[in-house]
Amino acid sequence: MYKIVEKRRLNPSVTWMTIEAPLIARKAKAGQFIILRVDETGERIPLTVAGYDPDKGTVTIIFQKVGKTTMHLDELEVGDFIQDFVGPLGRPTELEGYQKVAVVGGGVGCAIAYPQAKALHQMGVKVDVIAGFRNKDILILEKEMGEVADHLYVMTDDGSNGNKGFVTVKLQELIDAGENYDLVIAIGPLPMMRAVCNLTKEAGIKTIISMNPIMIDGTGMCGGCRIKVGGETKFACVDGPDFDGHQVDFEDAMRRLSIYKPQEKRAMEDHICKLGGIVNNG
Repeated sequence: MYKIVEKRRLNPSVTWMTIEAPLIARKAKAGQFIILRVDETGERIPLTVAGYDPDKGTVTIIFQKVGKTTMHLDELEVGDFIQDFVGPLGRPTELEGYQKVAVVGGGVGCAIAYPQAKALHQMGVKVDVIAGFRNKDILILEKEMGEVADHLYVMTDDGSNGNKGFVTVKLQELIDAGENYDLVIAIGPLPMMRAVCNLTKEAGIKTIISMNPIMIDGTGMCGGCRIKVGGETKFACVDGPDFDGHQVDFEDAMRRLSIYKPQEKRAMEDHICKLGGIVNNG
């Protein structure tokens, strides 16, 4: 059992939660993830390690309420316990040898982009962070990202924070202005990462993306997280989650991500009904 020692809302649908997990905290690195199970009847879900403190023995996760398990997790409070919390899993992001990096996060993907930017900042690398959101009301981690970035650019689709445009618009502006990035890290929705990769491929800039497909065991045994990279089948849990964005088959990844949508919808409806909510199927 793993105790929740901190919980705070980043926006109405995104939650920051810190868990007592000393063994994981001592070994975790940027880019890795954990798999948790809320209770003994719950499903296993992967969440990226958003932060870790070896001295306190804690690990931070940031999640969005998008399904039954994340809704159930969000119902827990400080002092409650999570049944299983396994990790660190996956390969750490390879950050050595770079001088100037652009870290691009989209929406809740900024929760994954932030530890990458923080690790680079601690290594003395110059880091520009570009964060994108639909509107200013759902901004997360603006203060934290600003503390680890040489320059932070926050974009909104509707311009409600004064900076209208997609993250690719700002990235293109910076490249056109002469910013010589030797690496771009893009983390967020698949369409966003694909758009960033199309831009950086044309500009000749190496690009790493973090893949978060459907995952069950986290050890490469089930094959549920398989993706196509450079024409070969890879498993995000053991070969990733980071991959060369110019080699990933995004179309295949997006098809696989939608496979279980009907089952996810039914599970969500069942959970809401148990809470006394009303489901409108009309």
